[in-house]
Amino acid sequence: MSFRRVSLIGALFIATGPIAMSLYTPAMAEVVAAYGTSNALVKMTLTLYFAGFACAQLIAGPLSDALGRRPVIIGFMLTFAVASLLALVAPTIETLIAARFMQGVGASAGVAISRALVRDMFEGDESSRIMNLMGIILAVAPALAPTVGGVLVTHAGWRSVFVAMTLFGAAVIAVTLWGMRETVIPDRSRLNLGDLGRSYVTLALNRHFMTTSMTIAGSIGAIYALATILPFILMQRLGLSPTEFGMGMLLQSGSFLAGSLVFRQLMYRYSAYRLVVPGLVFIALGSGLVLTLLVVELTFLRVMLPVAVYTFGIAFVMPAMSTAALAPFPRIAGAASSLMGFLQMGAGLLVGSLAALFDDPVIALAVLIPMMGLVACLSYIIYRRHPHLAEPEPRRGAISGPPAGRSLMPPGDD
Repeated sequence: MSFRRVSLIGALFIATGPIAMSLYTPAMAEVVAAYGTSNALVKMTLTLYFAGFACAQLIAGPLSDALGRRPVIIGFMLTFAVASLLALVAPTIETLIAARFMQGVGASAGVAISRALVRDMFEGDESSRIMNLMGIILAVAPALAPTVGGVLVTHAGWRSVFVAMTLFGAAVIAVTLWGMRETVIPDRSRLNLGDLGRSYVTLALNRHFMTTSMTIAGSIGAIYALATILPFILMQRLGLSPTEFGMGMLLQSGSFLAGSLVFRQLMYRYSAYRLVVPGLVFIALGSGLVLTLLVVELTFLRVMLPVAVYTFGIAFVMPAMSTAALAPFPRIAGAASSLMGFLQMGAGLLVGSLAALFDDPVIALAVLIPMMGLVACLSYIIYRRHPHLAEPEPRRGAISGPPAGRSLMPPGDD
């Protein structure tokens, strides 16, 4: 498959999870009223979504190594579509929570398989460029999803967002059937639970893999905290309508898109790995700005400016760190991608659960966002203290850094 096709298909896969989250967030306040329930229970529809998303990735990646990428993504997307239909007709909040959990399970394969797909086909800076292009495409869909979700909630009711999710799941299945070829030779021996367990233990004990993955998890975990917290700040505290909330979230996704475009231009001069530090500087700056919300009067811009700065920085961190994490593990790319996704979504599950413990969403924001930024920065510092773990293959003509070019697995175990 071509560079462009892999980018488009990979972006469609990886966008499933964020779209299922972003379409839904404008409906959360309406769900509280519709079921006559509490904010805490409605937040559980996101928390359990994260739980399904995180845990199922540990299965999706290895299954795709053993059975092939195509059949696994089709099976999981069918689960996502059926769960979306169940959410559409859910008679109680408990049924909706269960349906959202199954949606998370179905969407999980998109993240695991999209990264493994890139690892199957590309490596080094070429892999970073395709990760960046996927990020640009990925930014557009979640940028529009809250706006579309807000319009749907306002004009067609909150259940209409699940109609949109069902159609999206069907579209992913169609693209997989007619636009994607298999990129890995299926090997059913990889379904051996003992071997799978050993692979995960090896990855979990590998300092290079864990530090690169936790750099991503710290960065992205903040996004999932924002998904849980911002609807209650912007709609309940500041009084935005669902449509206004959706439009306002364009600032978050638009900032990520801008960061991705700037990153892409800078890659003509600098290796992706040299751009991670500037990204972390933006993340640290955004974390600091969030703290000011504790002492100033809330306005839309005062809330969203720190969010925009933080997400701008994420666009610089993800491509290089994703490539660095997966590059040394070619034969277990699915398992490595799954564990990386589990850590990423596990961070989202953790901060989403912690957010539900705060009565004041502003305090939750001021505590959790800087916490995740600190995790990202400390993980990268530890990673950089051990560059021998993954020596670079510098791109000609570029100011380079450590992209993790060689296998870190013992011979015969990767």
